[in-house]
Amino acid sequence: MSKPDDKTIGVSADTDSNEAEVSSAGSIEKGQGDGAGGFVILFFIIGFVASLIIGWVVFPKLLYSQKTQPIDFNHALHLEAVSDGCESCHIFRDDGTYAGVPGNAQCVACHQEAQGDSPDEKKLVEEYVAKEREVPWLVYSKQPDCVFFSHAAHVKKAGMECVTCHGPIGESTSLKIYEENRITGYSRDIWGKNIAGIKRETWDRMKMDDCAECHEKEAGKRSSVQTDKEACFVCHK
Repeated sequence: MSKPDDKTIGVSADTDSNEAEVSSAGSIEKGQGDGAGGFVILFFIIGFVASLIIGWVVFPKLLYSQKTQPIDFNHALHLEAVSDGCESCHIFRDDGTYAGVPGNAQCVACHQEAQGDSPDEKKLVEEYVAKEREVPWLVYSKQPDCVFFSHAAHVKKAGMECVTCHGPIGESTSLKIYEENRITGYSRDIWGKNIAGIKRETWDRMKMDDCAECHEKEAGKRSSVQTDKEACFVCHK
């Protein structure tokens, strides 16, 4: 049996060495590829989290400005003193139309003069009642000018409670901060506190979809008889 000569042994050794180098280089490149892929995934996760924080936390703070009411009003205290609940101050006129936010005419009967030591009552009497100036209330539920809502149809005819749309504001002892959309100028109560539009209570939002949802729940369809007949012009003037 012949033995391999030195030349054959040298070639075999060189081949094994080259294969080892190629294998080592492939392992290094694979490791580098895995590292680059991991970096891309990490960068994506960081960007995704940052986008959520900006969109859900930072953006709403920039979009809405905060304002305080000219006078801090105690609903609970006044409800104890009146006999007709909300309608004692938020009246319906003789022709059936709704007066909305009370004017000085509703306040002056009791507040021609200050009855206590409240600085807000003093401000009401001295700066508004005495000077015959209306209080520039910031209306949380103010809709765009093109939207018409009949309180008489919903409260008088359908028997809806005020709390359905306005929440338990009658239990409040202080007025909440008014948040105004810097772009539209409307209250955040129209869109709702949740930036995604998710609501838990009926009073969390005041959008058209909420009206349709209520009509479907109470009447079995997403519109009223008038809306079926005259379409958009019933609510949009």
